Amino acid sequence: RGEYFMYLKRKIYDRLLEWKSRSGHSTLEVNGARQVGKTYIINKFADENFKNKIYINLFDLSGKQFLECYHQATDWKPGTKRPQNPLQDAFRLYDPSFVDSPDTVIIIDEIQESADIYNRIREFTRQFQAHFIVTGSYLGRVLEPEFRYSSGDMTRITIYTLSFEEFLEAYDEKLYASYLHLPLLQADDGQPALYDQLKEAYEIYSTIGGYPKVVERYLQEHDLLEELVRIIQTFLNESMRYFKDITDISVFTNIFLSICRILLREKKGLEEDSISEELQKLVVKDGSSNLSKATCNRAINWLYQSGIIGFGAKIVEMDILDFKPGRRCFFMDLGVANYYLNRVGTTESTRNGVLNENYVFVNLLKRQNFPEEIAFEMPAFATYKGGEIDFVVQGIQNHIRYLVEVKSGKGTAQTSLRALKDRKADRLLYLKGNTKGGQDGNILTLPLYMLERFQF
Repeated sequence: RGEYFMYLKRKIYDRLLEWKSRSGHSTLEVNGARQVGKTYIINKFADENFKNKIYINLFDLSGKQFLECYHQATDWKPGTKRPQNPLQDAFRLYDPSFVDSPDTVIIIDEIQESADIYNRIREFTRQFQAHFIVTGSYLGRVLEPEFRYSSGDMTRITIYTLSFEEFLEAYDEKLYASYLHLPLLQADDGQPALYDQLKEAYEIYSTIGGYPKVVERYLQEHDLLEELVRIIQTFLNESMRYFKDITDISVFTNIFLSICRILLREKKGLEEDSISEELQKLVVKDGSSNLSKATCNRAINWLYQSGIIGFGAKIVEMDILDFKPGRRCFFMDLGVANYYLNRVGTTESTRNGVLNENYVFVNLLKRQNFPEEIAFEMPAFATYKGGEIDFVVQGIQNHIRYLVEVKSGKGTAQTSLRALKDRKADRLLYLKGNTKGGQDGNILTLPLYMLERFQF
């Protein structure tokens, strides 16, 4: 499956090991969009850390066979003796070598295909010594009423597409090693070529994104589009199964293009009160006039739950108590963002600016997952005295508040400088493509591609 999982192992693998070694017994729910490498990494972890593994995919034949075993084991006629351990019996029917011990792991993939099995998670956790890992690409489906929530018995982690660091190690291990040793906030003038190489690697990453198969295809054949288009098409086709009221894939395409148009606007926040209303207005204008508000809302919520888009908030006038969630929308993969930005016909410099901001959004969002590094429930931009600040970030441990500006040219961020002067924040962080980094008092400058190494 390729070396592009090497760094992914170090990032996600530690979380998986941490879950296994915890004293409390919980089922691990692994979230993530389709094609991000969930099945690969989970199976690798299971093979390397457990004596026994049972893998069931509810999307394919193994799932159909397991459901037959499950129904046979749990079937009961009133008046007859109730089975003692029907769930254990189900796994024994499926795999006669099944042993219920801490050395056994049971992986149930695509669990969103069966509300019946999803609703047994609490019993899996409490009645078995074996460990359970459940995963699904479209866990948004579990918002439907027949799926019950088992929050107390679950540990949740999200696997994303490859980060820039993960891409960089697969792209050039030597360059990756040099990147890890570069000083963060002071220029290393002895290695000017290194900054250029890293900038070039980041530009490739921001064009192709981080879907493992896309990265692999690029590294092997320098193919930019075919694999990405296939992933997008597969997602769109599969999404249709979950909508009774959407008969046309163009609904999703229109939403993606509308997201691009919103990203390309001068961002004073949205005219409407919510991203759904703003998008619906644009989608309907694009020709899908028969699309109801409820359908548009469900489609947007679906894209969010499927890990395809993410939401950003707005902080009004730098007042963190005036926090308005869901005021901006971003793509969760730069390759997908780039693909649709090209389709709306934007200029190269504008597109690069949007991709850079999108990159920062995804990085900040990851830092809000467990263990949380930064505050707020989602990344946020801010307005202040008639202008705008790209992102406001506050560290959870040290409470230091940063104004973050994503700059491609030599421009300064007047609004952020004014807010800093007015003591609305502690520091200003410039993220730039053409810089080697530096610090001037409470103003920090960092190469954009080194953001993943920076600690807030």
